[in-house]
Amino acid sequence: MRDGWRSAPARRVQPWPPSKVFRVVCPDLLCRGLGAAVSIAGARNVRLPRVNSVPPIRTRSLELRGARLPLWEILLALAVMAGCLLTGLGAFGLVGPDDPRYAFIARAMLQSGDWVTPRLYGHPWFEKPALYYWAAAAAFRLFGVTEFAARLPSALAAVLATLAIAWAALRAYGTYAAQLCLLMMPSTIAAIAFARAATPDMLFAALLAAAAAAAAAMLEKTNATNSARIAFGAFLGAATLAKGPAAVILAAGAIVLWTLTSRAWRASLRLLHPLGVVSFIAVALPWYVLCAIRNPEFLRIFILEHNFERYLTPVFQHPQPFWFFGVIIPAAVLPWTALFIPVAISAASTRLGDGWRHSAALFFACWAVFPVLFFSFSQSKLPGYILPAVPPLVFVFAAGADRFLGAATGTPANEHATMQARWWVALVGAPFVILPPIGGYWLRNFPVESGFLSPRGMPGLLALSVSGGVLCALVAVFGGARRALLLAAVLMTALVIAINVRVLPKLDPYFSPRHAAREMPPEAVQAADLSVFQLERSWQYGFNFYLDRDLQAWAPGTAPPSWMWTSAAGAASLDRLGIKYSVTQRVSSQAWLLRFH
Repeated sequence: MRDGWRSAPARRVQPWPPSKVFRVVCPDLLCRGLGAAVSIAGARNVRLPRVNSVPPIRTRSLELRGARLPLWEILLALAVMAGCLLTGLGAFGLVGPDDPRYAFIARAMLQSGDWVTPRLYGHPWFEKPALYYWAAAAAFRLFGVTEFAARLPSALAAVLATLAIAWAALRAYGTYAAQLCLLMMPSTIAAIAFARAATPDMLFAALLAAAAAAAAAMLEKTNATNSARIAFGAFLGAATLAKGPAAVILAAGAIVLWTLTSRAWRASLRLLHPLGVVSFIAVALPWYVLCAIRNPEFLRIFILEHNFERYLTPVFQHPQPFWFFGVIIPAAVLPWTALFIPVAISAASTRLGDGWRHSAALFFACWAVFPVLFFSFSQSKLPGYILPAVPPLVFVFAAGADRFLGAATGTPANEHATMQARWWVALVGAPFVILPPIGGYWLRNFPVESGFLSPRGMPGLLALSVSGGVLCALVAVFGGARRALLLAAVLMTALVIAINVRVLPKLDPYFSPRHAAREMPPEAVQAADLSVFQLERSWQYGFNFYLDRDLQAWAPGTAPPSWMWTSAAGAASLDRLGIKYSVTQRVSSQAWLLRFH
């Protein structure tokens, strides 16, 4: 027998079965060493079994080695990535409380030359590690301090996530699955939104996706390559630099979940190879050590307050019900949410076979499921927390679509499967028909001068979306499911570009302080006592970034400043206090610039 112990017939040596302990815990190298030692001792015909002689993840990489994507498909994928992820990065000012703060820290890091300690308004700020700040500061140096530069790290990270899962899909399932990844991932709502966020979230998700792809490459062969081992450790280390120890927790949890499901106990030990561990330490550890040396309070604030307390308590005021991410995930993968059901059906049919435990789809499904489970138990929940689940989920979608569309060949024997696939894909067009009218109804509350109701505004955009969604459904039913998926990706790209040009610049004055800061009188900008009062914190942080200073909050009972940013509610409070002022600039109900005499 080739895989067991055997003896030469002439010597009649009795078989000696290996210990169960060695079969469970010994790596391949140790087994080979023991086999060599036994051979030297005289038992030259005795062989030890190779650990993991069969790859734990089966792929089609060998049989598809000569497969190539057609040039037009490559160009289409590049156009979708560029249109969805790289356009309009500066069409909208920085919004929310996080974007302007992270951008402020990156600019301060560039100005000060201190690349170790993040500082917000001159004080150390240990909410997140330094990777985003480094990337944004480098972009500021290259392109100036602009919204485009602040968002460029996230946009490029979304491209990395797309390429990582597409490469993994190409190895595992072939060119069509890779093409679907290239089209689906950049056109999801999550990728489009977080590629335009000046935060570490997309960097974190992309680096974890790249780590998952490298880990899959390690498990697709009997002996992993050193490049895959180093890449796995380096990507995981970079993810730890992007958002902290959550990277190790999510990766380890996904691997444990896959190990329990696939029963590939020994295979998971490959991911602890010394090369991977060393590359992880080399990438992740130096900044943590330097920051802790320079700032003795760093580990307490960052590890205890911003990680453990954030997870275990609602101290940061983000409580949500347990099922919160069950709603966020379907919204995050729009317009491809309708593929949940056929992919689940395809997965159930695959499970009935013998190879489901060795599928790459199972491995990436674990990387998608574990973040949702882990953060569902957290006492603080934000949509960005489960962004790492989106790239592996898109991989599963692509693998499932490749399977059920491949089974629906259109032959008489598979006519029923063909029609089922077409109807499921037809539902991909539904979001284009349903969601834009809801958005248009919301935008009707904006004033006439916003221009949303002009012929070149929302009505034309709504018509494009609805007609495109209907066309996708018709193409799916009558022209083929594959053509409909291509059309949906192209339609999503066209809508993103149109929104960048027609919608975001008009929304900018109502959601971002950028326009208001640009229109301020010079004497207000230069006023040393410029203050804020009852202003939403997102607007206050935005003004801090655009004015490059920390505006102080005015307290009633003290002398009013010469200039003040407040809201309509704040102006009403001043009226009740009997304080006289004049309105110099009124952006919306969120921001009024007042002058006191």
